[in-house]
Amino acid sequence: MGTVRITKEFTFETGHALYGYDGKCRNVHGHSYKLAVTVIGQPIMDADHVKYGMVIDFGDLKKIVKEEIVDPFDHATVFNKNSPHVELAKELENRGHEVILADYQPTSEMMIQDFAKKIAGRLPDNIKLFSLRLRETETSYAEWFASDN
Repeated sequence: MGTVRITKEFTFETGHALYGYDGKCRNVHGHSYKLAVTVIGQPIMDADHVKYGMVIDFGDLKKIVKEEIVDPFDHATVFNKNSPHVELAKELENRGHEVILADYQPTSEMMIQDFAKKIAGRLPDNIKLFSLRLRETETSYAEWFASDN
């Protein structure tokens, strides 16, 4: 049996600000992110296996991505923990808002690398993360491919 790639898509709303940036994105703002997660593997060929014919159950992949990415990032605001936004983050948290202090600038390029690490670390040994696409707007996205890393 051959190798197959499968993809599941997710959406979440996240705010961020880019400290030190020379454009509008230095201001706190948000995006409706769309994340496509593609994994690669061989379908289970044991006819007695409950997941017979699947590379991975879409529900199992959904659980991983929801726990690692969607649930923490949805309706949260992400700041670089090394920026002065930390003061704003503390104030937001004190008012009951969800805040993520990342050890990187929260651009799509950096977020997608963080997401790749988190997802890959949770996949079964026989399944590999193939690629991610993180769409920030209708016309802008970042892509991550295992073959490039």
